[in-house]
Amino acid sequence: MSVALLYGPVSTGAGWQALTKGAFDLSRFKIDWKNKQVKCPKGKLSRRWKVGKDSYGNSVIQTEFRRRDCTACRVRSRCTRSPKAPRSLTIKPFEVHQALQHARKRQKTKTFSKDYAIRAGVEGTISQAVRGVGVRQCRYVGLAKTHLQHVITAAAMNVVRAVSWLEGVPLAKTRQSHFARLAPDKTG
Repeated sequence: MSVALLYGPVSTGAGWQALTKGAFDLSRFKIDWKNKQVKCPKGKLSRRWKVGKDSYGNSVIQTEFRRRDCTACRVRSRCTRSPKAPRSLTIKPFEVHQALQHARKRQKTKTFSKDYAIRAGVEGTISQAVRGVGVRQCRYVGLAKTHLQHVITAAAMNVVRAVSWLEGVPLAKTRQSHFARLAPDKTG
């Protein structure tokens, strides 16, 4: 199996547990791939391991713990918000799970921040080229003419950026959706 590096952030997780400090997200559970069981942070083993598909058609593994184990647990509020149902987990297949866990660890490093800053800068350049200069379509047919258009387009973008810098025009801020603009201003 070959491993491809992702040069972008991956989500921290889908559940509230991944967003709440001290809560038990997926990373706090020990997965025994060989025996098809999951151990919770308090040492209880899952009772079910079912292979299925998510809403996008991707393979997932659904696990669930015993109701009696979860009901009696002293730290239940850090694990699930359900008043009666036991904790359940949806896990990606082994290779995907390992890649996600590796990417989540890597994105917390300074090296990742440095590499991602480069990518973010390039994305800004690509956005300016697409929105401002229209690089998605070439006016010409043939490699030589297409190359010439790309060189002239890059030179034009450099001129636009230099003039903006000389005039003190600030860099564009991240665009907001129409819905987000309706939210009240946080500064006032």
